[in-house]
Amino acid sequence: MTPEELRALLTPEGLRLLDEVGPIAADADVVRTVSRLRAAGHSPELVAAVLTQARLRTRARARFHEFADRMLFTPDGLEQATRLQVAAQHAGRYARAGVASVADLGCGIGADSLAFASLGLRVIAVERDEATAAIAAYNLAPFPGARVVQGDALADEPADVDALWFDPARRGGGRRHSDPADWSPPLDAVFARAATKPTGVKLGPGLDHELIPEGVEAQWVSVDREVVELVVWSGALAREGVGRSALLLGANGAHELTAPAPAPDAEAGELGTHLVEPDGAVIRARLIGDLARSLGGRMLDPTIAWITTDAAPETAFGQTFRVREELPFDERKLKQALRARGIGTLEIKKRGVDVDPASFRTRLALRGDESATLVLTRIAGKRTAILVERTQ
Repeated sequence: MTPEELRALLTPEGLRLLDEVGPIAADADVVRTVSRLRAAGHSPELVAAVLTQARLRTRARARFHEFADRMLFTPDGLEQATRLQVAAQHAGRYARAGVASVADLGCGIGADSLAFASLGLRVIAVERDEATAAIAAYNLAPFPGARVVQGDALADEPADVDALWFDPARRGGGRRHSDPADWSPPLDAVFARAATKPTGVKLGPGLDHELIPEGVEAQWVSVDREVVELVVWSGALAREGVGRSALLLGANGAHELTAPAPAPDAEAGELGTHLVEPDGAVIRARLIGDLARSLGGRMLDPTIAWITTDAAPETAFGQTFRVREELPFDERKLKQALRARGIGTLEIKKRGVDVDPASFRTRLALRGDESATLVLTRIAGKRTAILVERTQ
């Protein structure tokens, strides 16, 4: 968003027009709305700003629900913004630790600051980009205890706060930066600050474990089975005796698996009566072995994240399946076997084998009224196909 577009939007006329336009999802809606607004005499800058925000608000509903309808966004800011239910978890940890004030350094559009402020914490949100800082200030306007400062996350860190929160910008110019040294601020500098005060650092879930400092808590978070972030907690925000954790959020509430450190893998063994596919947060946190042992299970292969058990498992930390039968990993024989069983709808899950599920399913030329799930993986290094049905 250009400064001209932002100035046009942040006027009574611009904000009123944005509310009147409402959600826009389809390209046809955009064309019609542009024509209508230009015919009504609105400037090109205002029309562009309103249309951009209307589309962003529509996209943002997946993360912010009805709150998206009173917020403003940037494309990069929305892409990296913390989901509402996850931000609430962050804020709750600060409140439970007795933190009264927090500096949100690199606040983006202010998603986490909103959660902090809603729990009564005093918030100083620092954002380098002028337009993004203005948008954060708009989003935080309902909270008198929140203040936005345009400045550098490291150079302008306020001294009079109890704790810090960092969400280093990993996107810029519409692209993702893979090197932590290119993030804003750089990861090394963030971790150096995290050693001075209780700090939470939000990162991508695929961060190399070697980059995680000693003596912190690393928590991977998934929402509805999608791993959305890694947070590194330090100081009073890190729980005693917890070095690794996997937090799962979904329709059934919150469930967490914790350990002092990455867990050693469980022993590998023969295929049992059931399979468990651990949640991605459990896999990222390297707690598969602890989950397997808690279920009385074992690994299918030492290098693959499938757990097998000899009894029906009950767990919130993965999807469970009943094994119907093991089939040969041979395309022609699989095609014959599936046709003989009348399976016309097939979910394919693969791990540890080089197969494209979509093209593989097409080549199987399925026919029939039955449905099933096919697991393509390895047992003791040997490729295999396992026909299963979901139990959870």
